[in-house]
Amino acid sequence: MITLSDVKNNMEVRELVEGAQQQLDALGYTEHSIRHISIVSKRAGDILQTLGFDEKTVELARIAGYLHDIGNCINRVDHAHSGAILAYNILKEMGMPLEDCIQILMAIGNHDEHTGNSVSEISAALILADKSDVHRSRVRNQNLASFDIHDKVNYAVTKSELTISSENRKVTLDLTIDTNICPMLDYFEIFMERTMMSKYAAKYLNIWFELIINDTKLL
Repeated sequence: MITLSDVKNNMEVRELVEGAQQQLDALGYTEHSIRHISIVSKRAGDILQTLGFDEKTVELARIAGYLHDIGNCINRVDHAHSGAILAYNILKEMGMPLEDCIQILMAIGNHDEHTGNSVSEISAALILADKSDVHRSRVRNQNLASFDIHDKVNYAVTKSELTISSENRKVTLDLTIDTNICPMLDYFEIFMERTMMSKYAAKYLNIWFELIINDTKLL
């Protein structure tokens, strides 16, 4: 079985991850490189593991999380679709069974909120993991005066924790936002679509999605 460690050590994957971040830096986007994909990979696997899925499915979710943003090396637009194709070809060349490649392709191809949907357990876990990673450490722009709304919202988030409870059948995103930097309304302006996508991803897994901001339960 191809493992997450095998994928991390693949030279083509490393170059695609670096190239993707190079392009996003040029476009002024937040961080989508090793930090982000490592968090998403771990959270996607942890969600399914906590919910009792088998180890193979958990590992496929971790791989999908690690590869989900490589399409940014081609273009930010439709990066989920191009990334799915790139990942499929890489994993197939590495010797992963086609049925497993397809599960990862489906998950990556559906992780973007503009075009994606929860179509499998792995895709739902990837969506929840990806959309939960909002934090000031993702901001690459060092000039606060030139922050756009995405920079401002991410920079305002000083704590971002995703917890999963199998007993309560619930996944909770707990954020702390510095409202001196960004009013809460700005968060919902850019994250409402992602929040709703997370809600439906949780529903696919037969669990509840809970959002807490500054100790206040909002969903």
